[in-house]
Amino acid sequence: MAIDRDKTRDRLDRATAHLDPPYAVVDLTAFDANAEALAGRSGGKPLRVASKSVRVRELLTRALKRPGWHGVMAFTLPEALWLVRSGVSDDVLVAYPTAHRGGLTDLAADPALADAVTLMIDDTAQLDLIDRVCPPARRPALRICLDLDASWRPLGGRVHVGVRRSPVHSATAAGALAAAVAGRPGFRLVGLMSYEAQIAGLGDAPPGQAMLGSAIRVAQRGSYRELLARRSAAVGAVREHADLEFVNGGGTGSVAATSADPAVTEVTAGSGLYGPTLFDAYRAWQPTPAAFFACAVVRRPAPGLATVLGGGWIASGPAADNRLPWPWLPEGLKLLGAEGAGEVQTPLAGKAADGLRVGDRVWFRHAKAGELCEHVNEVHLVEGDAVVDTVPTYRGEGHAFL
Repeated sequence: MAIDRDKTRDRLDRATAHLDPPYAVVDLTAFDANAEALAGRSGGKPLRVASKSVRVRELLTRALKRPGWHGVMAFTLPEALWLVRSGVSDDVLVAYPTAHRGGLTDLAADPALADAVTLMIDDTAQLDLIDRVCPPARRPALRICLDLDASWRPLGGRVHVGVRRSPVHSATAAGALAAAVAGRPGFRLVGLMSYEAQIAGLGDAPPGQAMLGSAIRVAQRGSYRELLARRSAAVGAVREHADLEFVNGGGTGSVAATSADPAVTEVTAGSGLYGPTLFDAYRAWQPTPAAFFACAVVRRPAPGLATVLGGGWIASGPAADNRLPWPWLPEGLKLLGAEGAGEVQTPLAGKAADGLRVGDRVWFRHAKAGELCEHVNEVHLVEGDAVVDTVPTYRGEGHAFL
């Protein structure tokens, strides 16, 4: 969706004129448009919302009320239990293996929680830990999902394309682990997941890097073809030991491609609801920017410079420029290479700086979606030129799960 940035700045400034920066806002019109667009790209397969990319219960619930969305992918077990207990969802998949003993104890003690939460494993050692915490004779059967590594390993494995996740890479390994789960009391194998990070989480059109973009696209095509065959084989091998309820894959950057895989029954998405800057580097689909944070101008150190208080909200991942927040409104500002985005102040350069006065707002976009919410206790929900609600983030509700 094309955005008139001058009009957007004026609208956000008017909506939040009564607030003192720093603060975060989510534009509900853009959020809803992104949710609808993602559902349209999923080919009729349900979308599971990635909670780590949202981190606001009110907005998780808003997404789940929309057609095409069902279930949550949580990032920790305590978070999953909280989301079920608070009524956000009765279908929560924990995306990563857990070693949280308190959470496992709570899960095993409550049949309703055990029926709503699915644990992720990629090794029988994780099952051993669960059994030590809560022996199978004293708990309901716990729901289990296998994590199939989706990285691409061409040239006989001498090259690794993707992230380092599960040790379960082949269909044979997936079948063997499925057999181990099926043969142990106190567990019920219900799902298989594979996250193709090298496709879903890597932009194929990095700004100003045409040759790199071409190389990424070649790698993504090769990886996709290989994963189609391997994931199908793995699902077949696992189904020999369990009746799977779901096969999960993908992320915002691969919704359409992952949905086209016949082996996949559902796709995960979350970052596309907010539209952070990392997704500006995708050709297939770019979400409408929906989440912003504002900082106040407090200095004018020289012509062509304006300094805001704060701003150094750096995203996780490799230390690189694309992890920095981007001064987005007014258009025509940039960070200084020597200082970047600072802990307590951020100087900004560019022609737009001369039009800024002390007290004016500069609107930033964060590089990764939900991590914005780790810096604020609440987000202001904007429709048009008005704040229509203010809701707590996870942090504002007293939770820092990771």
